Amino acid sequence: MELNVYNTDGKKTGVITVSDEIFNAEYKEALIHQIVVAQLANKRQGTKSALTRAEVRGGGAKPYRQKGTGRARQGSIRSPQWRKGGVVFAPKPRDFSKKINRKMKTAALKSALSQKVRQDEFIVIEDFALPEAKTKFMAAILKNFELKGKTLLILPDNNQTIIRAARNIEGVSITQSDLINVYDLVRNGKCIITKEAVRKLEEVNI
Repeated sequence: MELNVYNTDGKKTGVITVSDEIFNAEYKEALIHQIVVAQLANKRQGTKSALTRAEVRGGGAKPYRQKGTGRARQGSIRSPQWRKGGVVFAPKPRDFSKKINRKMKTAALKSALSQKVRQDEFIVIEDFALPEAKTKFMAAILKNFELKGKTLLILPDNNQTIIRAARNIEGVSITQSDLINVYDLVRNGKCIITKEAVRKLEEVNI
């Protein structure tokens, strides 16, 4: 299939032929959802912890006698209903990670990329070619394409000039073609990618 190519002024300069396997794959919503859930789970540290009534120090003695006080019976000052007492079903450190098979991950990525293309949310440009690492130059490019909301910039490499120019713009995320993932595609609206990054993306996923 062919995709339009634009310059930084937002004007069409030509077309680029891309792989149908990557950019025209079947949309698999359930698979994409499964991968996104796994990615978010794998980001969780799982380090939260609290003490149960058995682990809180103190509370060994019965606070007062069982009967005759007119108060509710109590067995320990470290019961959950007491101040400084233990926590009911206290959270403990655990591993939230989920296994992601490589074939599933690749299929979900191709499906997400293809859906972006079908929804006209995938913009290919010649190159960013910024004269300086200044926010105003990157903001001007985004304005030329009338981009608002969350936008993903996909670069072919770790270009610090572009990264520094875009990092202060609200709603703009930056990634590299060899580091792109399903969650980045789903959480952002439009994607801007350079021609070189498209070729590298095809090399990584074929």
